[in-house]
Amino acid sequence: MSAVDLIDAYVAALPGDTRRVDDAQWGITVDPDAAAGFPLDVGLRVAEGMLRAQAFVTTHHELHDPWLFLNWNRQTRLVRFGVARNGDVWIHGDIPVAAVDERSVDRLLGLVAEGAVIARRYAAEARAAAPSAN
Repeated sequence: MSAVDLIDAYVAALPGDTRRVDDAQWGITVDPDAAAGFPLDVGLRVAEGMLRAQAFVTTHHELHDPWLFLNWNRQTRLVRFGVARNGDVWIHGDIPVAAVDERSVDRLLGLVAEGAVIARRYAAEARAAAPSAN
């Protein structure tokens, strides 16, 4: 079975909203209850010998420390945070297509979701602690 076929079968078996967007691209929407309050849309793509997963985490807010997200990258496995010029936070990770099996796809997606939830909780706590919120 090719890596694309394996990923396709894995994504199709997931609960919730999944879709095949293109020949080697998929979308997965994680329910808000499992994603710190609002849906987590994860994109998967096979290109140039890599499987990439990425998801939008949270919008820019003046109370978020973008350097904290980048510092967290020193502690992550397979995944890392990125902060866009406008301050929006994303999480992404890559594994070689040659290493793709069901376990590696599950691990990659699990780490993306786990990182996004942790970052969303940090963002919510930072906003809640703001003087104007009290």
